[in-house]
Amino acid sequence: MANSALEKLRKHIKPGRVYRRRDLTNLSTNLDRHLKQLVAEGSLRKLMGGLYLCPENSAFGEAPAAEDALLRKFLLSDKFLVYSPNTFNSLGLGMTQLYNTRTVLNQKRHGSFLLGGRRYFFHQRLNVPRKLTREVLLVELLNNLKKLAEDPEALLHNVESQISSFDPKSLMMAAKKFGTYSTQKKVKAFVGAQVRA
Repeated sequence: MANSALEKLRKHIKPGRVYRRRDLTNLSTNLDRHLKQLVAEGSLRKLMGGLYLCPENSAFGEAPAAEDALLRKFLLSDKFLVYSPNTFNSLGLGMTQLYNTRTVLNQKRHGSFLLGGRRYFFHQRLNVPRKLTREVLLVELLNNLKKLAEDPEALLHNVESQISSFDPKSLMMAAKKFGTYSTQKKVKAFVGAQVRA
């Protein structure tokens, strides 16, 4: 009976998929023991407490879990936006630093987590953007200005000189919806100065 339950679990899990423990509870009456067995034999890999990956092999070895699927299972939600702080470099503001982390804007979690061998910083927000437009990205940059490995004053000077390359209406809207109070003030001042120029 125990072996048939384990076999049932084996048949249920699919390579490349991420599972929460709760996804598998109806497949075994002794789930924890069976999960340990599947991890020991390599059929599952434990990513963190209650989160598992069924490994998928590629020509280059074990493929990592698809990021969206991993984050969806971790958060139990699809309301999130993930980006790398390296994306700030695309704004043309003279940024040169490289970062080895990913940022996840979401409504459920806050803090730093290691998932699937990659470090993620989760920022809990009331409102989460659906898309990472240039304007949303600039708002995020200003929200995180003090955390970046760049000179904040030089960066603000570059934002001011490049503000005309952003859509003022979209920027004001993004700041109002996703920006901190400090970011909203900065954006209002930048856009106001641009209008007066």
